[in-house]
Amino acid sequence: MKFSFRKLWKLIPSGIVCLVIVFGLFAYLGSIMGTPNMLNTVMNTAHDLLLNTVFYLMAICVITGAIGRIFMEFGVVDLLEKLLRPLMKPLFNLPGVASLGAVLTFLSDNPAIISLTQDKRFSSYFKKYQFISLTNFGTAFGMGLLVIVFMVGQGYYAEPFIGLFGAICGCIVSTRMMQQFVIKAYPQYEDEDASSSDTQGLSEAKTDEKPMFQRILDSLLDGGRTGVDVGLAIIPGVLIISTLVMLLTFGPSATGAYTGAAYEGVELLPWIGEKIDFVFKWLFGFEDPHLIAFPITALGAVGAALGLIPNFISQGWIDGNAIAVFTAIGMCWSGYLSTHTAMLDSLGYRNLTSKAIISHTIGGIVAAIVAHWTFVLYSLI
Repeated sequence: MKFSFRKLWKLIPSGIVCLVIVFGLFAYLGSIMGTPNMLNTVMNTAHDLLLNTVFYLMAICVITGAIGRIFMEFGVVDLLEKLLRPLMKPLFNLPGVASLGAVLTFLSDNPAIISLTQDKRFSSYFKKYQFISLTNFGTAFGMGLLVIVFMVGQGYYAEPFIGLFGAICGCIVSTRMMQQFVIKAYPQYEDEDASSSDTQGLSEAKTDEKPMFQRILDSLLDGGRTGVDVGLAIIPGVLIISTLVMLLTFGPSATGAYTGAAYEGVELLPWIGEKIDFVFKWLFGFEDPHLIAFPITALGAVGAALGLIPNFISQGWIDGNAIAVFTAIGMCWSGYLSTHTAMLDSLGYRNLTSKAIISHTIGGIVAAIVAHWTFVLYSLI
């Protein structure tokens, strides 16, 4: 009888697998740090992240949310959409109206593209293969304004925009690769329309007859309230994912002993990074193996990844190249592992999730590589 590991794996209850992984992880951490110190470090790190990182990010979310709503209210978004429209077909193989999705996700988050796709007038411009690739296209610009403002707030100015260029290049690769995957799997989608709607053009926004001051005030407050929602939404990612990543990234206290203070850890990720250091140094220009924690965290949540940066700066691990690469990979990936499944499910193409993830993984790596080598050229000028 032929042995099948897959059949054996299916016989094991998922609860047992979960317990083994969780207890194995904490047993590993506790054996090095000591159980009391490990628990104290977890709580102290989460508490410090909440006070000094999450609320700072929430403040940025509120401000950028207000700016974004002002832009929408007074036609800046429409203007940007018209300016970017000629670039859509040659760069992304998408209709010009897709630029509206790029602007909206840049000002908010990945799912903003989904609200557009529900509009039959919007989807009527797309073939099916293009329509499905909007998941990758929109994700590459998600929370872009937040990421750039955060990086500028850390004292870096040119580097975040180099990262933006890298993210755009990564988006081109991810979007076009996803389109090819879809066409290969479903050749008929190349000619089928995404929507049968005969409506021509997107509906024009009606001019608001409210007084100017009232429009400004409403936009600021509504946008700021949206920012609060985004700020609250990133709390779990920052506290849970960042705390775990920091436990695996940082080392003991300055004395070499574990005290239970915040930001102590077992340095597992740097150890792994040192083993393949040549890869990250050549591709991304990382000078310190600790820096691989950012792209790993950005896979699940870019807000959590941003939470790592203040401590990286305090440790002296950050340079201009790292900021450019972080901006590119943070924008392009922007937590796609946690959003792609839901986004494609809402579009009705859940079975293509694996292809979207593969495409976007490669796109994010390309974004980081482009940002690194662009920064190298910028440094030579």
